[in-house]
Amino acid sequence: MTEIRPRRSVLSMPGSNARALEKAASLPTDVVMIDLEDAVAPEAKNEARRAVAQAVAERRFGRREVVIRVNPLDTPWGEADLAAIAPAGADAILVPKVTGSDVLVTVGSRLRRLGAPERTRVWAMIESPMALLHITDIAQSARDVDTRLACLIVGPNDLAKASRVRLGVPGRPALMPWLMNVLAAARAYEIDCIDGIYNAFRDEAGFLAECEQGRDCGFDGKMLIHPGQIEAANRVFGPTPEAVAEARAIIAVFSDPANARRGVVDFNGRMIERLHAVEATRLVAMADAIAAMGEPIASATA
Repeated sequence: MTEIRPRRSVLSMPGSNARALEKAASLPTDVVMIDLEDAVAPEAKNEARRAVAQAVAERRFGRREVVIRVNPLDTPWGEADLAAIAPAGADAILVPKVTGSDVLVTVGSRLRRLGAPERTRVWAMIESPMALLHITDIAQSARDVDTRLACLIVGPNDLAKASRVRLGVPGRPALMPWLMNVLAAARAYEIDCIDGIYNAFRDEAGFLAECEQGRDCGFDGKMLIHPGQIEAANRVFGPTPEAVAEARAIIAVFSDPANARRGVVDFNGRMIERLHAVEATRLVAMADAIAAMGEPIASATA
């Protein structure tokens, strides 16, 4: 099994906000996503880039996974972003406005040339109709080790703007077919997939409902725009104690020598297959990874 990394909460913050970056080191988010693109004004980009590269190189964010969203390579800032961030050793580079695999191949080549550590991965923002049309090609590039692709993130605001879809409709009926296509592509090529932001950050009930929808659809976590959203995202996208206990019991059933030759067994009145044991193993590994961060597993009703 590949390394399991909790990505329940992906908190976005502007690279130009020094106070926010300092605060991030104490927040219970799984991923700190530092933005050098949309959240930073053109006149502030050079200083933000320098400050972010220094913060990453100094490992100021503890156990949190650190992802840097750079500017597109076809802008005046993209190449400089990569040159500064690559050697700093971020966990991942988030490439915005991806429309095909070509840019991921280019970014992977740049990272190698610029001396990025091998552990530095690449994430891709899916935020345009063109990206949706090429989503299989984009996700498939994860099979090319040079691209380093490990995760897709849906960008609903840009996607809605380009497609003229209305945001804010409960249940996201117009977006759901596209979201599920992105998720299916990610799963086909065994990479993670993060649900997009919920704009009304003070609407706790609406945010919770969208997290639950994203979890039920199969997303690994949610991109956040406010620290107040972290607790709900961690709870909803994390395994519950009850789910972990059941997963351990399923693993034990298939580990029993009496079931060694069985592909299907009776488990508490329902038939389960070995594929359920595989998923149970993944869930337990996720729970163990969360526990290793010193965080208790939250009940679904907390």
